[in-house]
Amino acid sequence: MTSIIRGTKDFWTGVIYIAIGTSALIINSEFAMGSALKMGPAYFPAVLSGILITIGVISFVRSFIRHGTPVSGYAFKGLLLVTVSTLLFGFIVRGAGLVIALPLLVIISSCASKQFNWKYSLGMAAGLTIFCILIFLKGLGVPLPILGSWFGS
Repeated sequence: MTSIIRGTKDFWTGVIYIAIGTSALIINSEFAMGSALKMGPAYFPAVLSGILITIGVISFVRSFIRHGTPVSGYAFKGLLLVTVSTLLFGFIVRGAGLVIALPLLVIISSCASKQFNWKYSLGMAAGLTIFCILIFLKGLGVPLPILGSWFGS
């Protein structure tokens, strides 16, 4: 029996993108949209949701047209490490600060890669931490501590 789905990776990618974009639109529906000149809190998330849904529809339709490689397996280790690092970041960023939480996020999620390299991961963690402090904390004024209350700050 042959399947009408020619590209299973594209199919599932499309389904996931459409589901996440639609979920974000539903969650976002409680906020005021505003206009392009005076954006409300729902405007930017709605635009991003629309982009996600569009990419998902393109990928979904493409799965019926173009042949692709089949889904070969699931990277449970990678999924677990990226999820754990993201949750850990969210739980400790206020108490530990960005200088501790962000490098942990980068290093733990880097362990999910088959090409994991300590030297590269530590360099990426340091560079990304400096970049985020300069852009988000200093430049944009995001209210996160550089070094959190756990360390007397």
